[in-house]
Amino acid sequence: MRFVDFVSADAIRVPLSAREMEGALRELVEALVRAGEIGEPFAEDLMAAILKRERAASSRIGRSVAIPHARHRAAPRVVGTLGVSRDGIDFENRDGEAVQVVFLLVVPPGSASGHLRALERISRSLGDEEFECSLRESQSADDVWRLLEESDREPQSCGAAHAASPFLESHA
Repeated sequence: MRFVDFVSADAIRVPLSAREMEGALRELVEALVRAGEIGEPFAEDLMAAILKRERAASSRIGRSVAIPHARHRAAPRVVGTLGVSRDGIDFENRDGEAVQVVFLLVVPPGSASGHLRALERISRSLGDEEFECSLRESQSADDVWRLLEESDREPQSCGAAHAASPFLESHA
């Protein structure tokens, strides 16, 4: 799966203005609504589902990255976006490390393979330190979109995918 298959270019947010988890997630959900990816009537229920999932198991994977995700009928297909925070976001972590890159995925109920393929795509790319650093340093949504497109064009090695497998196993 490629980023262009599930990330909505019109919903990418750089910079995120919120400094706390719920506000950042709300910004991204609202961005998906404005981009036409999620119907507005679903926004609050989707927020509740994302927060419930986040409180059950943190989506923070370290290195200042979080990948919150939820299954919800609002998604006609796997849909995602991401946001970058300059100042960092308090993701209510025990270690207190701020999150700077947030990938949000919304998956239709019963779409296990699409969900896992999107998580795998994100994880493989984040295994590349240069990609991850470039995301954090992005100045605009266009910069992020160009990075995603470039990443989609590059061949992916098997080793990078396996580096993130514990995340995939615990967050499916």
